[in-house]
Amino acid sequence: MSLADIKTRIEVIEETYEFMLAYAAQGLEGDKGSKTGGQLRDFLKKADEAIDHLASELRALVASDGLEPKAEYLGFVDVIEQDARAAGAGLKLVLAQDSISSQLIDNMNANIHLRALLTDLFLVDEIIKRSLATG
Repeated sequence: MSLADIKTRIEVIEETYEFMLAYAAQGLEGDKGSKTGGQLRDFLKKADEAIDHLASELRALVASDGLEPKAEYLGFVDVIEQDARAAGAGLKLVLAQDSISSQLIDNMNANIHLRALLTDLFLVDEIIKRSLATG
């Protein structure tokens, strides 16, 4: 797993969150019959796929690129894994609904697990970029 692959996963998750913010603002009762409703499900599925195996790929990056201090990187990857599992469970629950309203997405946007995952990813992305640039 390369840093570029991980960055792509992070971008998908961030883009999905941005789309969800816009969707929530539309005040839609459901996702059926609207262009953005179809797009919403596509974004949610891509984000769910991006979240899957994110932690294992980060662990592989720490090992392959010799990021140090290794224990601290891996400790934080454990945090990302927990937040990813929780955020992914929320996304899966939303995707399982017959209809996805703007209010439901607004609640998902406010979900602490999704927000935690996003801030985890902002932090680790910046640290890894700096570490690889200087290492």
